[in-house]
Amino acid sequence: MFKWIKNIGPGTLVAAAFIGPGTVTICTKAGVQFGYGLLWAMLLSIIATIVLQEMAARTGIVTQKGLAEVIKSQMANVLLRNLAIFLILGAIVIGNAAYEAGNISGAALGMQVFGKELIAFYPILIGCIAFMVLFIGNYKILERSLVALVLVMSISFLITAILTKPDILAMLKGTFIPTIPENSIFIIIGLIGTTVVPYNLFLHASLVKEKWKTKEDLASARKDTFISIILGGIVSMAIIVAATATTNGNIANAFDLAKGLEPLYGEYAKYLLGIGLFAAGITSAITAPLAAAYVAKSCFGWKGTLKDYRFRIVWAIILVLGVVFSSLQFKPVEVITFAQVANGLLLPIVAIFLVWIVNKTTILGSYKNTLFQNILAITIILIAIMLGIKGIYVVF
Repeated sequence: MFKWIKNIGPGTLVAAAFIGPGTVTICTKAGVQFGYGLLWAMLLSIIATIVLQEMAARTGIVTQKGLAEVIKSQMANVLLRNLAIFLILGAIVIGNAAYEAGNISGAALGMQVFGKELIAFYPILIGCIAFMVLFIGNYKILERSLVALVLVMSISFLITAILTKPDILAMLKGTFIPTIPENSIFIIIGLIGTTVVPYNLFLHASLVKEKWKTKEDLASARKDTFISIILGGIVSMAIIVAATATTNGNIANAFDLAKGLEPLYGEYAKYLLGIGLFAAGITSAITAPLAAAYVAKSCFGWKGTLKDYRFRIVWAIILVLGVVFSSLQFKPVEVITFAQVANGLLLPIVAIFLVWIVNKTTILGSYKNTLFQNILAITIILIAIMLGIKGIYVVF
């Protein structure tokens, strides 16, 4: 375990990215409304994430290019190539700018358990922390900072789940026997959608190049991906389990969950969940601007390191917009609406592009997909299409 922690890679950053305030909130709702009954949906989400992220990481290591760059290079038709770039940039860059406010607001919400006197200052403080980590431009420092936050978040939520003394048999039944309770379909799709994140595919393909340079490193990359995402999934499950213990049906997010558990477990529940929500928010607040910058770099073919001024300009814009929207309690409805439509369309499109890329011998050679991997991938694409239809349906 110590050796794995020492050699930990981009997989942890992917886990840090998908366990944000949105994940905490949807997992909380799943536990409060349906108990252990939707744990199977999180298990399905973990499997889908592992399959897609492994393909993205494999593409990044073998080609030593970003995913958007590889997709762009394989499209001979100029119109289709430009359309693909527009969809990717629109959904990832603009979408992340809209959702960054949610990440920062979530981290600020977690800090409120320690006092509301500086509530207006919290978003600025969180923005400054994220800015410093990103501005240093050192991959190892970035990686270790996020690993530390993920460990804090994981321990926080896992301890809270254990304190609830869960029913083990009911947990196993909910995990391995799928059921669809009445009015649960949107929560199920939400659990999958908040875990299988489109921008993580681009982020992962780009980050693996920072750590691994040869095809021989694929085994290490796969191990890192599997362990990190499974641990991230366990944290999400722990939130569902903790939420199951409360009898207050009005709980909508982790802060409400802390209040709901306080009569049973004292004020410690409030602090544990507050710390966990803070860590979840700030890790996503760092990875969302980073992903947007990597996508822009890949789409436009920029060269250079994390310290390249163009790279820094992109993530700085995303971060500043997030801080401003969060501080002013401004809800950019039009931008978020566009982001929902774009992300609803992007997930199945990116999944199809990814499967197309990983089946091309000219790109991956002997490392292309096997029949079994394709079967899994096609199943996930069908799920992604369901998510896309749901996203568009909710908007319109």
